[in-house]
Amino acid sequence: MFGRMRRLWSQGPSERDESREAGKQRPAKRAHNLFEAAAAYVAACADDDQDRIDEAAAWVSPEALSFGVSELACRAVIALARERDESPRTVARSLLGLPAA
Repeated sequence: MFGRMRRLWSQGPSERDESREAGKQRPAKRAHNLFEAAAAYVAACADDDQDRIDEAAAWVSPEALSFGVSELACRAVIALARERDESPRTVARSLLGLPAA
């Protein structure tokens, strides 16, 4: 910590500005989060686009992708249940083609 402060103190004003600006530069490619990966993966599966499926699957770990897809499925069933004014259980069974319980 003191070494860093000493370097900043010994630098001239222009060198400090350059080092600050260098720290603010964004990486060329932003990392994807698990929800972006899940949305891209599910959309690609719906379109049967294997290249996009493979790309989205590579963005996060398999465990994270699984969690994201599960979360997306839960949210979709809840939204559809509200839209249909039915229970999430009824909607889920209907989407899977299962008989009403």
